[in-house]
Amino acid sequence: MSYPSTIQAITISKTGGPEVIEKREIPFPKVAPDHLVVKVQYLGINFIDTYYREGIYPAPGFPFVIGKEASGVVVALPTDESVLNDPDYKKCGYKQGSRVALDYMGSHAEYVSAPWKTVYVIPESVSTLTAVSALVQGLTAISFMEEAYNVQKGDIILIHTVAGGLGLLMTQLAKSRGAIVIGTTSTPEKAALAKANGADHVILYKNEDTVARVLELTNGEGVHAIFDGVGKDTFESDLIMIKRKGTIVSVGNASGPVPPFPPIRLQKKNVKLLRPTMNNYTYTPAEVLYYGNALFSLLADGTLKTRIFKEYPFTTEGVRQAQVDLTSGKTTGKLVVKVSD
Repeated sequence: MSYPSTIQAITISKTGGPEVIEKREIPFPKVAPDHLVVKVQYLGINFIDTYYREGIYPAPGFPFVIGKEASGVVVALPTDESVLNDPDYKKCGYKQGSRVALDYMGSHAEYVSAPWKTVYVIPESVSTLTAVSALVQGLTAISFMEEAYNVQKGDIILIHTVAGGLGLLMTQLAKSRGAIVIGTTSTPEKAALAKANGADHVILYKNEDTVARVLELTNGEGVHAIFDGVGKDTFESDLIMIKRKGTIVSVGNASGPVPPFPPIRLQKKNVKLLRPTMNNYTYTPAEVLYYGNALFSLLADGTLKTRIFKEYPFTTEGVRQAQVDLTSGKTTGKLVVKVSD
């Protein structure tokens, strides 16, 4: 098919605050032989967008198209015959017109050319909007709770920022596995939302002593696993609240990266510490298919339910505001941007 020569995209030309975000016209992306081309309908806003914008994660060059989550419709398939004949490719069921969700850096644009292994076909039972509201965080929740720490029936799990998009999905998933969930959040309204999604105990960290409350709830033993998306501000407390032989999964850096520390500190309770990334659990085509099927099945049967906090316009101001809101600590659920119908 013929493509437009230029498209609109959300970019940064340097690192900094939200003011460096700019919607601009860029050339249509180069289409590699193993790529699918997708006309984008929705964007998902994630903390990783802010990490690149702030320079915590280095951009490969400028101007840089931000964002790693989108959904839309396939407008072109790969042209590489070896790809088209690949058994794993065939299992995915890509077709022109397929509704898909993408996990690909540089996806916040009107069109995206992406490697087929980063594109998930959305089943009939799941809407395009729901898919973009769940893809990155849903895949993260499922893979982290299966491979970083395999949550089991009877486990006591601590989830920081429990009322955020990832926290709510992790809570629902942990409860479906039979775990007891303790969460931390900032307001009574967020606490009520977390409980409505299955959290057994929610600690208002601004008003309560989180460490004392967790130890009280666990008879002084601590929790089996901690999923921590806060980072710097909560890590020292994590080492106190974790059970002997427990696992701390460092999920994100909302308050900044965890400072360097001597690993010998883990020896006191034989603690396991991981800083995984979802893309190393969804690395091979088989893993992509496995976790994609798992996510969409859990969405279809209602085990996982997404909550959209707000839909923003596809403008400079809209994306800037979305990132400001995301990092404010005042949102619940998922923030999305509508690009096209």
